[in-house]
Amino acid sequence: MKLRVATFNVENLSSRWRFADVQRGDVTAAMSLAEFDRPHEREAAERSVALTLEDDKRQMTALAIAEARADVLCLQEVDSLRVLEAFFANYVHRMSDIRYGHFKLMEGNDRRGIDVGFAARRSLLRPDQVTVTSHREGTFEQFDVFDRDIAAFGIKPGDRVFNRDCLMVDLDLGHMTLTLFVCHLKSMNNGKADGRPATMPLRRAEARAVRALVQRRFGPDWRRANWIVAGDLNDYSEVIGPLGAVDSKPSPALQVLTEHFGVNPVADLPPHERWTHFHRAWIEDEGRIREEHVQLDYVLLSPALAERGATVEIVRRGLPYRTPLDPRDPDRSIPRLATTADRYPRVGWDRPKASDHCLLAVEIDLPANRRD
Repeated sequence: MKLRVATFNVENLSSRWRFADVQRGDVTAAMSLAEFDRPHEREAAERSVALTLEDDKRQMTALAIAEARADVLCLQEVDSLRVLEAFFANYVHRMSDIRYGHFKLMEGNDRRGIDVGFAARRSLLRPDQVTVTSHREGTFEQFDVFDRDIAAFGIKPGDRVFNRDCLMVDLDLGHMTLTLFVCHLKSMNNGKADGRPATMPLRRAEARAVRALVQRRFGPDWRRANWIVAGDLNDYSEVIGPLGAVDSKPSPALQVLTEHFGVNPVADLPPHERWTHFHRAWIEDEGRIREEHVQLDYVLLSPALAERGATVEIVRRGLPYRTPLDPRDPDRSIPRLATTADRYPRVGWDRPKASDHCLLAVEIDLPANRRD
């Protein structure tokens, strides 16, 4: 059975116009040009700007989902089940000829309230064929992943290990079953230049917990089972720089999930295609702009699924024009980037955009259940 499984960080699919008292980054520029006499006037203007940007953005997010034509969707940064259902009803289903249902989301541990979610083609299975288990309450001690590096953060063994959650989604497809472990690991951004190494112990602990979940779920036969770890893992094993130069950057967090465990089908692509996220920033210590294409989003296949082969599609038409779609292109000038890219209508230079991540879809050949 052919099945298309996709993961997509939809970047703050929110029912709230702001998180707590922090101004939304996508409205900051416009608001900086305006002056207001009263706080409520500023708030009303900010709400208006945010809603306008959100409508443009969500049309593009929906276009990326429609283009991928996935049977199963693993989603990150979703505010609530209500907003997930509203987004599909009012955006995705107006653009796609696939009807989705089986929406699942449980409130996780993220301080902003952004969660991982799930959706599947409505005709793929019945509601009683989808079972979801949250692991938001799981602790470092329970998963045996507490160590000195974790203790250095002031964390205790009884604290929760997942920064968001790891949703285990069991799909009963009759003669076939598939279990998804939907993740969104700890961000690399701690507000400092050393964000990646500084936060690595937390991601590594989460990755170890995910691996433990897989092995507990399937026991000694885990290599032969049908499972997928999917989501924004917030780390990479290589950086693709200007001119397509590849620099290996091993990640202890990813190695837990990919070395003698899950298989990353994106690794089989040509080097200049192995990315789902573009980062461009001024590095003060180096006195220059640094540009990096990296893979942050993964669909990791069990050894049994990987043996049957997989086809990879990365949807990039929703990215802003400032993103070079081919890392090998030496011309990064504004005229070049603004006129030589295949994008959805109304995509902007920096915004609006579908997301700051690409949608990653992997088509697998799902085998029937083993009856040894």
